[in-house]
Amino acid sequence: MSGMIQLDNSDCSYIKANVSNSHNDAVAFEMKFAKDITIAQLKSKLEILTGGSASTMKVELYKGDNFVTALSNNDAKLGFYVNCDGLRLHVIDTFASFGFDSESVEKFELTNDQYEQRGDSVRNFLKQNRLGKYNDEEMQQMEAKRREHAEEMQKRAERCVLGGRCQVTVAGNPTRRGTIMYNGPLEGKTGIFIGVQYDEPLGKNNGSVGGKSYFVCPPNYGGFVSPLSVEVGDFPPENFDLDDEL
Repeated sequence: MSGMIQLDNSDCSYIKANVSNSHNDAVAFEMKFAKDITIAQLKSKLEILTGGSASTMKVELYKGDNFVTALSNNDAKLGFYVNCDGLRLHVIDTFASFGFDSESVEKFELTNDQYEQRGDSVRNFLKQNRLGKYNDEEMQQMEAKRREHAEEMQKRAERCVLGGRCQVTVAGNPTRRGTIMYNGPLEGKTGIFIGVQYDEPLGKNNGSVGGKSYFVCPPNYGGFVSPLSVEVGDFPPENFDLDDEL
């Protein structure tokens, strides 16, 4: 969130954001949202805008084409993630079609060449303004950052040796210490995850995710995080001895 630019907004209780989706190139520009709505309420509004399902959609925040964060906590306020105008909310979902007989509906379709010639299309707007995939320099920068991110992820994962001590820092959670118990992929997830048994019951599971066990620990002592959230080192268990307090 530190990469955001605070803008002078006359109505500080609202933000304006563009809305895109994973189904097509459509973009809703400068949509107004109250900062005090929850992410769950935001998804209900985005359901109307994009046709996705509020119960299954994922929402990501972008500054231009640069990923900022995922709006993953449904109970959090929008203002916790977004505090300025000009950002983009990207909705990811399966966008299942409604249950009517589409065969009986006459469709209006354009060939790719016809769509290319339209001056009022989103594609034409992106081309004229050299945005997104039509900005070669920006795309090269994005690819370079993607490679750097992947390399850093791999380096951090290699440091996470099973049995090693670590400290985990995740936004919105207290810093936690624990022991590395797992290093690898999770079924149904993308990327590498580090399984940690925390010293205190500050986790979310017992070493199992989606019914599959990756390691064993007491309930609420286990968690799986990105290698980027893990700092490996000499982190002995903290001693919370209340008798020593005055």
